[in-house]
Amino acid sequence: QVKLVESGGGLVQAGGSLRLSCAASGRTSTTKGMGWFRQAPGKEREFVAATSGKGGSAYYAYYAGSVKGRFTISTDSAKNLCYLQMNVLKPEDTAVYYCAAGPRGNYDRDDYDYWGQGTQVTVSS
Repeated sequence: QVKLVESGGGLVQAGGSLRLSCAASGRTSTTKGMGWFRQAPGKEREFVAATSGKGGSAYYAYYAGSVKGRFTISTDSAKNLCYLQMNVLKPEDTAVYYCAAGPRGNYDRDDYDYWGQGTQVTVSS
């Protein structure tokens, strides 16, 4: 089993930045991929970013088109942490953000075995 705990969410004005963290514990050696998803009220959970990398920068990373160029995913394998740096935030980025872990990192939420409880991000206009 792997436990994931997100932190770093909050309220920020449009144009601002936030960094989300995801702390993994347990059998983390079984999870090669990490991903971030988000869910806004009344909408389905959608892909944000994913990586299969271990270390300070992603070995490879996928991004949703809506966040590409603004968000950056990275991992710190020594600390079992995954980050999502979010810059130039927009009101449409408002959602609960979830960290996920699985055998590989990609855009398909069905490929992930473990999920965190989520952290709220609210961007005011």
